[in-house]
Amino acid sequence: MRLSARLGLGLASVLLCAAIVGGWHLATRFGLVSRAFLPSPERTWLALWRGLTEGDLRRQVLATVERMLLGWVLASLVGIVLGSLIGSSRRARAWIGPSLEFLRPLPASALIPIGIAFFGLSQSMVLAVICFGTLWPMLLATIQGFAALDPQLRDVGRMLGFGRLDTVWKFALPNALPDILAGMRLGLTVALILSVVGEMLAGQQGLGLSILLAARAFRSPDLFAGVILLGAIGYATNLVLAQVELRVLRWRS
Repeated sequence: MRLSARLGLGLASVLLCAAIVGGWHLATRFGLVSRAFLPSPERTWLALWRGLTEGDLRRQVLATVERMLLGWVLASLVGIVLGSLIGSSRRARAWIGPSLEFLRPLPASALIPIGIAFFGLSQSMVLAVICFGTLWPMLLATIQGFAALDPQLRDVGRMLGFGRLDTVWKFALPNALPDILAGMRLGLTVALILSVVGEMLAGQQGLGLSILLAARAFRSPDLFAGVILLGAIGYATNLVLAQVELRVLRWRS
């Protein structure tokens, strides 16, 4: 993309954000929405600044990010390893496919009561729910990437005397990388959502609990400050993964 096009898109994004904040300011200034539910941008910024500098928002952010990344990493390892094994075998896909299709639509949040029964209202329960919900985008993307390998490449590997492991490493894995990275980006978003939900339900330290307590006490500036931080975390992590994807997949361009 040309530099001028990038600058144009960046300027358009800034103008859109400015328009949203401006509309938000006008809605609170003229009392279109009660300030008990919608604080002004100024009050929200002040609550955000105080929470980060004087309060415990930094500790809450670190707890949520740590929980999100730990669940995401564990789910990534399991999803990629299992996905590569299943995707590399047509017989495994035929046997395991129906079970995966049965489990895949189950919302992770619906399994929280089961997690509570096994782990109680603990961090282990939240982590188990994050891992379960985050696993599926990466597992299914990895299976799809390995299963989509061109049969001619397998024939080339056999002609070159490659074993099964060499074929997977030299042909199947590079072919599946775009799908795997896309699944990892989606999985990270799911991990953030489930971290917040789990913190709210289990009472674990993090932004989810902070937002819930602010809502119950009608502290709308603190509530919106927490929501803004969640958006910033999601944006920053997605941006980092997008850059990693560009570097890893430079060979495709």
